[in-house]
Amino acid sequence: MTIGLYGRVLHEAHTDFVQQLINLLYEKEIDFAVHQLFYPIIKEKIIFKNEPKLFQYEPNIAQHIDYLLTLGGDGTLLDSVNIVRNSRVKVMGINMGRLGFLATVNKADIETALNALQQKTYVIDERALLQVSLAKPLFGELIYGLNEFTIYKKDSSSMITVHAFINGEFLNSYWADGVIVATPTGSTGYSLSCGGPVIQPNSKTLVITPIAPHNLNVRPIVVDESVEISFDAEGRNDQFIATLDSRHTTINVDDIPKVNKADFKLQLIRLPDSSFLHSLRSKLMWGVDKRN
Repeated sequence: MTIGLYGRVLHEAHTDFVQQLINLLYEKEIDFAVHQLFYPIIKEKIIFKNEPKLFQYEPNIAQHIDYLLTLGGDGTLLDSVNIVRNSRVKVMGINMGRLGFLATVNKADIETALNALQQKTYVIDERALLQVSLAKPLFGELIYGLNEFTIYKKDSSSMITVHAFINGEFLNSYWADGVIVATPTGSTGYSLSCGGPVIQPNSKTLVITPIAPHNLNVRPIVVDESVEISFDAEGRNDQFIATLDSRHTTINVDDIPKVNKADFKLQLIRLPDSSFLHSLRSKLMWGVDKRN
């Protein structure tokens, strides 16, 4: 078993924890490798017994690592989609951030998590992904998203008009700041803050959510995951902002990509005592009486 380690940053407050993790890997004689972009960030702060193996995405990444541990928050875990892609390498998120809907393993449970990997007592949640398609590579090779795709106005003052189509059939014109296409996983993210519904992760659906719509009778719509969603957009500016999870780029009016479900899923690990409903109750404080 080989574990890959990935993170975006290493804050001073988390240095001791990452050192604890490295020490546990040595103690349990677990092979590990560090992502080549993460290693320069930690090499001056973390003590290794010897130079660690490095890894990056490649088509045969599953021959180098069996599991990927993301060290950070949900944003760090979102990066894992384009590290493991369709390799079926399993991903576990260690929560060093705040809310942690996706990165559900707390730092205090790291030894329990490593034991679960060794003993294979974890649970796999298969999470659907989005894929954007256009002849022009807007996001380079990084065309997959776990949470959402958005089209957003570039001008900070005026709204835009987004015409949405499902399998080529006209759905609606949204006079709004923009439109979100979210997976069930992404339903608890940006879409939720814009009034979208919470959707169970294993639901075979996507949700289209307008961002600050001008027409108050316009509401989010849940559609089958098998559809292709396309857009036209217009506004005072011929350029818009497109985002795919945490990545963003400026697009022209003729470069708006089509969105559909990817043909593979992310293999997301959780511990047996954790679940989506448990996360809803704990993160959103459902069932908590705040009247006192």
